[in-house]
Amino acid sequence: MSHTLWNKGTAATEVVEAFTVGNDRILDLRLAACDIEGSKAHIRMLESIGLLNEEELKTLTEGLDHILVSVKAGTFLVEDDVEDIHSQIELMLTRELGDLGKKIHSGRSRNDQVLTDLKLYLRGELHQVRQEVLDLFQLFQQLTQQHKEVLLPGYTHGQLAMPSSFGLWLGAYAEALAEDMTQLGAAFKIVNRNPLGSAAGYGSSFPLDRAMTTRLLGFEAPVYNSITAQLGRGRNEMAVASALASLALTLNKFAADCTLYMSPNLGFIHFPDEVTTGSSIMPHKKNPDVWEIIRGRCNQILACPNEIALLSSNLPHGYHRDFQLLKEILFPALERMHDCLRMTGYMLGLLEVNTHIFDNPLYENLFTVEEVNRRVLAGTPFREAYRQVGIEVNEGRFHYEGPDGKDGAGIGGLKASDLHHSHLGSLGNLCTQEIAATMEAAAAW
Repeated sequence: MSHTLWNKGTAATEVVEAFTVGNDRILDLRLAACDIEGSKAHIRMLESIGLLNEEELKTLTEGLDHILVSVKAGTFLVEDDVEDIHSQIELMLTRELGDLGKKIHSGRSRNDQVLTDLKLYLRGELHQVRQEVLDLFQLFQQLTQQHKEVLLPGYTHGQLAMPSSFGLWLGAYAEALAEDMTQLGAAFKIVNRNPLGSAAGYGSSFPLDRAMTTRLLGFEAPVYNSITAQLGRGRNEMAVASALASLALTLNKFAADCTLYMSPNLGFIHFPDEVTTGSSIMPHKKNPDVWEIIRGRCNQILACPNEIALLSSNLPHGYHRDFQLLKEILFPALERMHDCLRMTGYMLGLLEVNTHIFDNPLYENLFTVEEVNRRVLAGTPFREAYRQVGIEVNEGRFHYEGPDGKDGAGIGGLKASDLHHSHLGSLGNLCTQEIAATMEAAAAW
């Protein structure tokens, strides 16, 4: 007979059990330490309300700590005839301690046990993502300052538009990460509430001290209504997935930029040969495979909120086995996000920028707006200045004489500071300190 917490003396057929359990045993291994943490808090609470005595609490705690050693050593396994991590831990305690091991489940349903494990796990994952984002943010900030004077063509509609700079480009992604951090913090706030004690969604006749378990587990507050706690299935995952999707969109767009910018047709940036790949037939190729995989992985992460919404919707309140499948969506997404953040940082640390892009006269038309503005400041009405420059461009005789109207070394010698852009967030005022303060506030969770 299989070992399940819900077993009442009848056995599921093997085909039914295999289908319903799926790969939960493998996914559940990630939750083992969290399950033990939640169980230790639960039994301390049971002792405080008289459902365990002091000696029983001590024995059960030591038993759980013994199991935790195997979890940390990587030797802990969910046995083939055991349904899940929760059943495995209770089984191991019962084997070691007899009927005392079974007392660990008093006042608790597997529903709130799973919810608590998931929240503890997601809380830890979000903290890890937070640090990875901060590390990447610092690198963007550093490179923003390092390359702030180097001009870069700006595009709209895929067409040459106006002068940008590497500082402006890199700084944009630093600030985007700060906005993503705000969403990560919102997800953390939703996750960081205690469902333990909600049981199957309708509470318990035991006088459970939910404030105590909230404090022991470091949650900000309990989820007060026991039904609301169970409504968290899908909602917690959706909150985390939505925050990951925002972050994935930032990384995806930066990867797309890098893929384009390192094309020989543009040659704006360069990466060492050892982090590019070649072709089996074309010896000249240096392919941006890392950026393409980041772009593709982030697209997979972007799909997660929709998958979770479709899986979680149209269900009445209360637990449904459908929720088990949420782990198959979110856990791989978290892995992909960790990988993408680390690889983006690794590649960004190898970035080389082209400081001679504007030696090419192709980019002179980027300065039409600069010339229009120069003429306006000199007294020409805007529409007239716009018309004059437009005619010069159409007739192929537009020439940018520099911000002061003095023909110098040409656009190839220009730096970002030469253009006298001074307003907040412009080429000459990148607001790196303000963006740093924004990130510091967003990451304060």
